[in-house]
Amino acid sequence: MRVFKEFFRLGSSECLGRKPGRTKGGCTVKRLWRVLQACGVVVALAAAASAQADVVAAAKREGRVVVYGSLEADAFDVVRKVYEQRYGVPVEYWRAASTRVLDRALAEHRSGRGLFDVVLTNSGPMKILKAQGVFQRYVAPTYEDFPAATRDRDGVLSPAYRMVVISVLYNTRLVRPEEAPKTYADLLDPKWRGKIVMPDPTLHTTTATWLVNLRRVLGAQWRPFVERLAQQVGLVESFLPVVDKLVAGEYALGVTYVKYVKQFSEAPLDYVRLNPVLADAHLVGLARNAPHPNAGRLLINTLTSRAGLHALAQTGEFVLVPGIYPPIRDADKLRVVMMEDLDEREFQRARDELGPVFRRR
Repeated sequence: MRVFKEFFRLGSSECLGRKPGRTKGGCTVKRLWRVLQACGVVVALAAAASAQADVVAAAKREGRVVVYGSLEADAFDVVRKVYEQRYGVPVEYWRAASTRVLDRALAEHRSGRGLFDVVLTNSGPMKILKAQGVFQRYVAPTYEDFPAATRDRDGVLSPAYRMVVISVLYNTRLVRPEEAPKTYADLLDPKWRGKIVMPDPTLHTTTATWLVNLRRVLGAQWRPFVERLAQQVGLVESFLPVVDKLVAGEYALGVTYVKYVKQFSEAPLDYVRLNPVLADAHLVGLARNAPHPNAGRLLINTLTSRAGLHALAQTGEFVLVPGIYPPIRDADKLRVVMMEDLDEREFQRARDELGPVFRRR
């Protein structure tokens, strides 16, 4: 309001209409131009605040937001709390492995009876859902904080806001640190036969992506490694059952997420500092036919905000904010390589290639 008063004072006949330079009222053209610019900023900020208020009011009328995702419920709860405290809109969260999230969201979309507003999971499944027309365009204001190169050129998916780092975890009651594997090749030692658990790559998209991306690390040794690894392991549905079985002592080693060392901090777990470790980006998108689109937009804004990402990092998540690491020992020293996504055809080709290998167990 003070800026507007100054503008109108300077816009009086004492100031306007004079030649460039200082007037007897103390006004200069430069000063007037600075005030005009300030007025433009104030108008823009006022318009943005009004638009935000409209979205919040609409979200409150919608009454809730429904999210499908593979982020663990305990980690998602920190985002839920921030969101519900800010906007007073309840969040309903359905959590499952990335493959099941993909299947459910795609099935609902194709049926025309989608119940979800927001999906957040690994980038491969998210890009498949995007290609199938599941999402609408939404560019959150928070995306401006991410490097331009990481943004979706179509404005449909978020930038990668976090990454899930995959390594080998071990039960420290069963394996001493000096006995733990140090390299990928060490997993093939006969002493680990039947003592390693991992997700089934014919069912779990992220594990299939991990194995395919190991080609870049292992080169010509990739095929022999995969064939011998299949003889060593027990298979489960996804990464979370892997850590459950490690904690229970059913297996000594498991291929799963590093973040579980923090999220199961009371359990006897540590992880192998593989070089490199592979990671999968996570994205979020707003459903094309979202029943609660405004509440969905606010959820995405909250998740990808600095406050949301800082909160996630404290739960063990590797967020893509420079200098922010989860409270996991040596997290800042890991050489992380982001995996290349597989499209729908590449997933099918990977399953066709890996299926016969892992069925020979």
